[in-house]
Amino acid sequence: MSTPAAATTAAPFDDPLARERAHLASSRAALRAMREDVEALDISDVTANWVNAKALAHQIDERIKALADLSGTPLFFGRLDYLHAPGAEQAEGARGERFYIGRRHVHDAEGDPMVIDWRAPVSQPFYRASKKDPMDVGLRRRFGYTGGELTAYEDEHLSDPGEAARTSKLLQQEIERPRVGPMRDIVATIQPEQDEIVRSGLGGTVCVQGGPGTGKTAVGLHRVAYLLYAHRERLARTGTLVIGPNRSFLHYIEQVLPALGELSVQQATVDDLVAHVEVRGTDGAAAALVKGDARMAEVLRRALRSHVALPTEPVVVVRGSRRWRVPACELEEIVRELLDRDIRYGAAREALPQRIAHAVLVQMERSGEAPDDRVQDAVARNSAVKAAVKALWPAVDPAKLVLRLLTDAAFLAEHARGVLGEDEQKAVLWARPARSVRSAKWSAADAVLVDEAADLVRRTHSLGHVVLDEAQDLSPMQYRAVGRRCTTGSATVLGDLAQGTTPWATRSWSEALAHLGKSDAVVEELTAGFRVPTDVIAYASRLLPHIAPGLAPVASVRENPGFFDLRTVAETADVVAACAELLRNEGSTGLIAADARVPALAAALTAAGIGYLAPGEETTELTRLTLVPASLAKGLEYDYVVLDEPQAVVDGEPDERTGLRRLYVALTRAVSGLVVTHAAPLPPQLA
Repeated sequence: MSTPAAATTAAPFDDPLARERAHLASSRAALRAMREDVEALDISDVTANWVNAKALAHQIDERIKALADLSGTPLFFGRLDYLHAPGAEQAEGARGERFYIGRRHVHDAEGDPMVIDWRAPVSQPFYRASKKDPMDVGLRRRFGYTGGELTAYEDEHLSDPGEAARTSKLLQQEIERPRVGPMRDIVATIQPEQDEIVRSGLGGTVCVQGGPGTGKTAVGLHRVAYLLYAHRERLARTGTLVIGPNRSFLHYIEQVLPALGELSVQQATVDDLVAHVEVRGTDGAAAALVKGDARMAEVLRRALRSHVALPTEPVVVVRGSRRWRVPACELEEIVRELLDRDIRYGAAREALPQRIAHAVLVQMERSGEAPDDRVQDAVARNSAVKAAVKALWPAVDPAKLVLRLLTDAAFLAEHARGVLGEDEQKAVLWARPARSVRSAKWSAADAVLVDEAADLVRRTHSLGHVVLDEAQDLSPMQYRAVGRRCTTGSATVLGDLAQGTTPWATRSWSEALAHLGKSDAVVEELTAGFRVPTDVIAYASRLLPHIAPGLAPVASVRENPGFFDLRTVAETADVVAACAELLRNEGSTGLIAADARVPALAAALTAAGIGYLAPGEETTELTRLTLVPASLAKGLEYDYVVLDEPQAVVDGEPDERTGLRRLYVALTRAVSGLVVTHAAPLPPQLA
């Protein structure tokens, strides 16, 4: 793509930066024109009815939103100058053409591209080309921005053997740039190993094991954006979903996809997915472990199928003056055949009256009648058939089924025999039986059981693609709940085994993927750390032998070692002083502490006149400090972090291993600097 004439005439010929700024201005003007063209569309004469009009108006509104020019977001961040015309697989290119790589496609009034979408095939060399394999790229140019204004550029002559390979300074600056507000995209800094995962096909499931700062969350979100670009029509029909560990996390990441022009991706937590009942109770660790065990699925299946009864009497259908009798032995064959097929309970219940009616129609045909489908439907609705179905295959409410299992010891024992031990059965039984589903104090684990039961009754709707982040903390039953949402689609599973902080935390990805129903998934490992500074990740990695012996430590690729300090403090005021010190730097600061210490720290911050936010609230230039309970720190990141009392973080968990994993998470939230403050001795594992 050649530089537009407007750009070359508006800038001095010998000033490359001025020419690039002119191209940026021209591209922004072209984007505005694209948006204005859509806004000016008149659909009054092209819609046949109000339903079509509403649907088309919604599509236009979404298109207008997608064409928004975000003032603080660079429209393009790179440029590729090809040596020759790319091959057939990159037919967009031509000899000597130039491509500006950005977050979305922009074209001029004639339809010629001014900015190429980063997801297009011709953009791939921007992320993959190297001195060893230039991919026919003569020059790769990166652009630096300040507040949305283009302020610098940096060139790599990939085909010049005399120019040595070097680390991009602009790339490092972009990675280390202070961050205020929600998570931002990494589209300008995607690395080759990340790009391979992002551009992997829709048909297969990918599991990404990545330590702190390796960019696994961003890779998962960019993969969704890429799949929507490459398979838009298919995913528009089937849907996409991003699943995060909590609402704070989802709020933190929610701006990434809109910045890439994708507005249709739903976001939810696992608790949102299984919200069939109101969660008002909690479980102890022992009960939660059993309820989250995959064996509970078999207990539920047995309990549900126990409602099916074998017939002891025939069904007699009266039609006019004729009586048609289906004997009990034939009914039993029908019921057993449906049981053997192991289809959903509700689907089998709907099939049963049709099967009985078919048996009646066979008798009618043998007697010389010629019944059709309408007669079969009428027989299926006959009162005698309905009564038989109610007796043989009664309707079952999933929540009532789970409630009975958790409150009726005999019922649980009958269906858990050989599956759960006596102690395990006692652990899940409620001490106080509830009178009804509505009055029951359901726990989060109970809600997952209800979701499993609901799927046994009626198949759960499947989406085209699901991204599951922080997956290492899910129980086997939660994996099954997520897997039900992508039985006919694919998934991107993101997590770090070293950051598992639940009693049921994932022990291996192969085991987790089996519960998800994706045993054939490809497991990729990211080991290059782009976010956490060298000194910080080296200190946190002292815990790895104690929490995940088989995992390799993250190797930081940051040239800046970052700021790291261990401080012995005498009182809470010293912790507040450390926060005030870090707030003098540009960017965001997080104060992470054991949950039990958060109220005291909140009071100390207020007394010192330092404003602070809760996790999930968006930082601003005026309020850049977030007070974070350690239990909510996972997935979040801040330019600077003060970690209060590491031993208290460990002691706040039910066992030492989980506590050390929680501490590992807290230690690795900093992008530029970490201060660890403690009055009590540090955990010996950090020595």
